[in-house]
Amino acid sequence: MADRLLRWMGRVLVGLLGLSMVAPFLYMLSTSLMDEFEVLRFPPALWPGHPRPGNYQAALTALPFARFFLNSLVFAGSVAVAQVATSATAAYALARLRFPGRERVFFTVLTVMMVPTIVLLIPRFLLVNALGWVDSYAGLISTEVVSVWGIFLLRQFFQTLPRDLEDAARLDGAGEWTVFRRIILPLTRPALATLFVFAFVDQWKNFLWPLIVTRSLDMQVMELGIASFHGVYYTNWPYQMAAAVAGVLPLLLLFLVAQRAFVRGIQLSGLR
Repeated sequence: MADRLLRWMGRVLVGLLGLSMVAPFLYMLSTSLMDEFEVLRFPPALWPGHPRPGNYQAALTALPFARFFLNSLVFAGSVAVAQVATSATAAYALARLRFPGRERVFFTVLTVMMVPTIVLLIPRFLLVNALGWVDSYAGLISTEVVSVWGIFLLRQFFQTLPRDLEDAARLDGAGEWTVFRRIILPLTRPALATLFVFAFVDQWKNFLWPLIVTRSLDMQVMELGIASFHGVYYTNWPYQMAAAVAGVLPLLLLFLVAQRAFVRGIQLSGLR
């Protein structure tokens, strides 16, 4: 009896914690369907009396949000693919190849994680500006193609894989590139999917670097578009919430598509 009571209490606690995390998004969704003045009344309404789905059309046509979506998709997608590629190759070398100073190289890579990102903003901008890439996709993407965290994640995953298949492939005459491409990568799909999801989400919500490196409205990403929208419609919270909900939907879709691989990758990557 006591065990059953504890299980039910645990489920209730987990449910309340889950609800507390979902509640802000649900209220944002509810606000996006309200009238402009309905949000300001006291006590605040939890659900619109007369839902207004037209808020989404009005909000997304007030600024070129289609262009913002495209820029964010190109930016986040390109960076995610690049980080998966660079992290996988670097992690394989640090986990599987034997060369002098390997552990020192890995330690040096890890020390980069201790450097605050904001410290690197000025050097990165000066480099991009010298190359003439300001206000371009190249400027947005080029400084984000390597992820130290991604290298660490995949290295930990590679170290859990048995070496038997690799040794058998080498006995058959396979080179390191063949072993990496045909043996290692197929076994690491969950970890690669995990890294891709993390990288995509991180860049989709990136605000500071796009703010610094872009100039024109046509190169703004979704986060900058929502910030600009706040300046245009300062008191119209339903329009702002509608734009914010539209910006979150691609991330929800990505997680739903990659959910199984994502959860599997977290379980097997040493982050338990």
